[in-house]
Parts: sequence; C-alpha cells; structure tokens
Amino acid sequence: MAEDFARIEAILDRIARALEESTAAGANARATGFLDSDGFIWEPEPAQLLAVHDIPALPLQLLKGIDRAQEILLENTRRFAAGLPANNALLWGARGMGKSSLVKAVHAEVNRRLNPGERMALIEIHREDIHTLPVLLRQLRQLDRRFLLFCDDLSFDREDTSYKSLKAALEGGIEGRPANVLFYATSNRRHMMPRDMMENERSTAINPSEAVEEKVSLSDRFGLWLGFHHCGQEEYLAMVFGYADHFRLQLGPEQLRERAIAWAATRGGRSGRVAWQFIQDLAGELGQKLA
Repeated sequence: MAEDFARIEAILDRIARALEESTAAGANARATGFLDSDGFIWEPEPAQLLAVHDIPALPLQLLKGIDRAQEILLENTRRFAAGLPANNALLWGARGMGKSSLVKAVHAEVNRRLNPGERMALIEIHREDIHTLPVLLRQLRQLDRRFLLFCDDLSFDREDTSYKSLKAALEGGIEGRPANVLFYATSNRRHMMPRDMMENERSTAINPSEAVEEKVSLSDRFGLWLGFHHCGQEEYLAMVFGYADHFRLQLGPEQLRERAIAWAATRGGRSGRVAWQFIQDLAGELGQKLA
C-alpha cells in the first residue's frame, strides 16, 4: 500500500511540474513581447522562449541543386501560413546540402510576403530537449500566431526513448498537434535511427518486424520526406558562382572556378556547405564583407 501511495505521489508531482513549466513558459512568452520577433529558441529550464531578432537566412535563390525540395517545402509552408492543411516535414540526407538553410530561407521568404500581424515565428528546439516538446506545444496552442518548430540534426541513439515523446506530440497523443504549429526536422538518416540500432532490434526481439516498426514509425509522422543527395561538380560550381555574383566578389570566372575546385579537393568532397566555406574564405582574402 505504501508503495502504491509513493508511486501515485511521484506521478502527481511530475504532472504538477509540467503544469508549472507550461504556465511559466506562457507567461514568459507574453512578458518578452512574443509578437516582436520572428525567431525564438526554446529553453526548457527554466521554461522560456529566447527571442532571436536576426535569423541568418540566405536568399532562397542562392540555394542551388535542391530545386524540387525547395518547391515542395515552400508550397507546404505557404499553405500553413494561409491557414490551410499542411504536413510536418523531414529533410534528410547528405551533410552540408542545405537542409537547415532551406528551412530558414523558406520561413523568411513566406514571411516576406505576409502582413506584420500574419508573420510566422520560427522556434528552434534542440534535439536533447525533444522530451519537453509537449510542454512547449501546450503553451503555443493558446497563442494567436502560427509557429514553425524546427529541430536540426534530429537523431536518436540506442538507449534513447525520447522519440516516443516526439511521436505522441506530432500526431499520436489525445491532444494532437495544435493547428497553429508545424514541425520541420533535418536528419542525416531517413528513419533517424542508426542502422546498427535497427538491426539489433531485429535480431533480439521476439517479433523482429514489430520491433523495427516501433523505431521506423517515427518517420511516418512526417507527411513530407525530402531527400538531399551529394552534388556533382557542376552543381557545386553553380553554388559558388551564385554566391560570388550575389556578394559581388571581385574575381575572374576562370580563377574562381580553379580555386573553387581546389578548395573542394582539400575538403574531400563537394556540398553547399563547402561552397559557402570557400566563399567566406575568399571574401576574407579579398577584404570584402558578406552583407
């Protein structure tokens, strides 16, 4: 009997803490002028949203080689901003190919066409804070604004069970996802689980297919799967020339091409990230600022 009372007391204590965090987060959001910024970072302890007044988003036209993903994500975000049905999106694939840059660029592009009172807020939640997502969703549900929740580099390790909280928060819980919230995540893995983790589940479970389904079903909560793949040399050079032209870097095309190829060789591959790093190095050498 004493054990039962102790267990009930522990459950009630967790519920009370969750309610206190939700109330504090809502009060903090209102106190800090929630409508004054288009970007926030979720800090679960203490439960608060930290304003980001200058989100470093590249112009959408500078993101080369991902045209199809760009078109789909832009249209999905426009629908959400207009109050129409839209899907959670998982951007997965090769490192450095513009997944997180695309999320920020699409948010900026859609907001650019909206009136001040209609602009969406982009809220970043860190991967290690995913278990606090239900607390954040409860306070966002009460606010009269649309929110894009963004988690960069989302993945789960072998002993990590916080993916269950994400599954419930996205669609599985009785509360459901708030109508004014959309969730975008990036990951290097399509199913956000390491292959050896899924293989281990298959080999040790009584019913291997059910064990793997439990892990894989998380990605099913995302209505959009947008794949990003390694780029070839021409795509890489298109990125470099696009940046150089946009920022008016003073270097001839042949020299720019040769130096960009040499830079990629030293980095061991080509990607949007490598192209941007080359442009930053070149701009610094030329004494030009990247405004």
